Amino acid sequence: MITGDARVVSGRTGLGTLLRAALPALPVIGALPGVRKSGGSFEGLSVTREPVTVERTHVEAYDAVCGFPVKDVAPLTYPHLLAFGLHMAILTDPVFPAAAIGTVHLENSITQHRPVAIGETVDVSTCVGPAKPHPRGVVFELVTSSYVRDELVWASTSTYLRRGRGEESASWGIELPGPSAGSAIWSLPGDLGRRYAAVSGDYNPIHLYPLTAKALGFGRQIAHGMWTKARCVAALENRLPDAVQVDVAFKRPVFLPGKVAFGSRPLGDGYAFSLTKPGSDTVHLLGRTASL
Repeated sequence: MITGDARVVSGRTGLGTLLRAALPALPVIGALPGVRKSGGSFEGLSVTREPVTVERTHVEAYDAVCGFPVKDVAPLTYPHLLAFGLHMAILTDPVFPAAAIGTVHLENSITQHRPVAIGETVDVSTCVGPAKPHPRGVVFELVTSSYVRDELVWASTSTYLRRGRGEESASWGIELPGPSAGSAIWSLPGDLGRRYAAVSGDYNPIHLYPLTAKALGFGRQIAHGMWTKARCVAALENRLPDAVQVDVAFKRPVFLPGKVAFGSRPLGDGYAFSLTKPGSDTVHLLGRTASL
């Protein structure tokens, strides 16, 4: 059980969220009162938002960007958008010990107990506990639960890495099958990050333009990790049951514009899948599905 502070937040993101994410990482400004991280021990933090209704126009906009067919239920990955504002509220809270900028989304696991229908109202909450050791620093696990009335319909765990002094004996994370042979080549446009940001609210500068990405150490803009997961799930969508778990590990960034190779193969009661760089050994994403 996670202890610590509990907050109610709007669940929305905007310019203010982006500023709260960026300022603690800036020299001098990041040390100012009200901006700097509080430091010290961190026992955990829980946030919740007012109930939110799943709207058809928003779901269909998400479908169009991520490659899902239009249905009367939301895609498996869509509820992550309802929780994204909660993730940012945690990452930008002064009591959270790491700056949001520079904290890397390493893994994501989604458990869908049943699809969420268009028009349903969902209660969403996210919590995080103290940091856990990792060979390359520490990780924080943000755990989200989504309910329709008293029914748990969807849950996820997003693992974020903060690089630093690591612990050699610590776990590297979830173990996933190796890459599958790429059977489809997807060409990704340069504006993909901006299109996904407009739907998801995730305006991290590394996803938007070459200049904003270079300012944060990337050669040019990169695709959102959750877009890559969503696009892979969309490719498997008609083969997945309603009750399913989908785990992924984000391995290497996908630069935009660019091309990726999607591959999948049957694995037990589900599928192994991957995104790789065509004609190379570079792995962008590894994933698997399992029926519940």
